[in-house]
Amino acid sequence: MDKQEYVILLDAQGEAIGTEEKYAVHTSDTPLHLAFSCWLFDSQGKCLVTRRALSKKAWPGVWTNSVCGHPQTDETFEQAIERRCHEEIGVGIASITVVEPAFRYRETDPSGIVENEICPVYAALATSSVQPNLDEVMDYRWVEFEALLRALEATPWAFSPWMVKEAAAARAALRAFAAACQ
Repeated sequence: MDKQEYVILLDAQGEAIGTEEKYAVHTSDTPLHLAFSCWLFDSQGKCLVTRRALSKKAWPGVWTNSVCGHPQTDETFEQAIERRCHEEIGVGIASITVVEPAFRYRETDPSGIVENEICPVYAALATSSVQPNLDEVMDYRWVEFEALLRALEATPWAFSPWMVKEAAAARAALRAFAAACQ
């Protein structure tokens, strides 16, 4: 049996105030909670974008950055990122680097589900091939990073809102990470 996944609830100042079951907390009135987002790059500096499975509760079928998730109370962000990379896309990673530590957003998907997160943004180097978990990811692509940035600016509606905002907030750091991978 899989371990039950929780989110760490936060007060307005970002301090932990408890936990709640992950699927129960994501509603039309989602409380502020802790998350992370990670952009994966390959050794050519290409970025992995994923398309969320149609079975996802929020933003099903939407293209987004490589991996997102929620750290558990017993793990660091780096451990959580490694866990989710393995669970979602079957990828080993290295060089986990925070690129936007203070990212925070609140967005509502078309069904009314709210994401309300303090969500540090990371970049990492993929060290193995993608083997997607089809319950999480229905499709994926390795894309040139500059082309991705242009697509995010030209068609923001085609991507998750957090991906668009993260790219704007962490553009320089993500560019630097992609260049360092080559």
